[in-house]
Amino acid sequence: MARIALGVSYDGSPWQGWQTQPHAQTVQDALETAITKFLTVPVQTVCAGRTDTGVHGLGQVVHLDTQIERTEQSWVRGVNAHLPASISIQWAQRVSDDFHARFSATERTYTYVILNASVRQPFWQGRAGWVFQSLDLESMILAAQSLLGEHDFSSFRSSQCQAKSPVRTMHALRLIKKGDLIYVTLRANAFLHHMVRNILGACIQIGQGRQPVSYMAHLLKVCDRTQGAPTFSPDGLYLTSVKYPGFVFPVVSNSFFNLD
Repeated sequence: MARIALGVSYDGSPWQGWQTQPHAQTVQDALETAITKFLTVPVQTVCAGRTDTGVHGLGQVVHLDTQIERTEQSWVRGVNAHLPASISIQWAQRVSDDFHARFSATERTYTYVILNASVRQPFWQGRAGWVFQSLDLESMILAAQSLLGEHDFSSFRSSQCQAKSPVRTMHALRLIKKGDLIYVTLRANAFLHHMVRNILGACIQIGQGRQPVSYMAHLLKVCDRTQGAPTFSPDGLYLTSVKYPGFVFPVVSNSFFNLD
């Protein structure tokens, strides 16, 4: 058996999340159907992080096991030939048997794109979260610094989250404004269910002046989701990259967002 890692990009708008469902309208369902057609045998995949309905993937990583030999280029072109336009394999690599797309990952990075303009822009529909009120970026940046390091993120955790522990380590949280767009990049060892969207909800409240800068630190202290801000829209949220020790995979998001 060979273990193959695939880099997957997808527009999450037409799909009801990543994880396979009986109705088969998910990214995983479409991907596994395409791989099965390519190999002519059923295949199951394991992903680095299950994204919600409407959330996009630029750097999703999956692995699968197969006895069928194919070149890396054949994997990319062959599977893409059976995928819809909203999903695409970006790269393929053979990896060691101990590689695991989820459990081997040590860091995950998400980027949230916010359109901060008085009038909505149809071309950003589904690709950016729209906030028409003016946002105080400096206040948002100051508040975000409270989240760096290891914390109990219970206040930012969905009630449906199945993680055994609410403790996560936030390695970096950066906010950059370019024109009417604000890019929020979050890098952590792992994320809880809705954690990114709930952090964004708190940031927006602070940026709008509805809450003080100290609100973010307060939420960390109380560990109470009921005191948190509303969960922000999935529009504009991208899983941008996943890091694995000992493995070097292509990073698609650098050129896509042009934030370097």
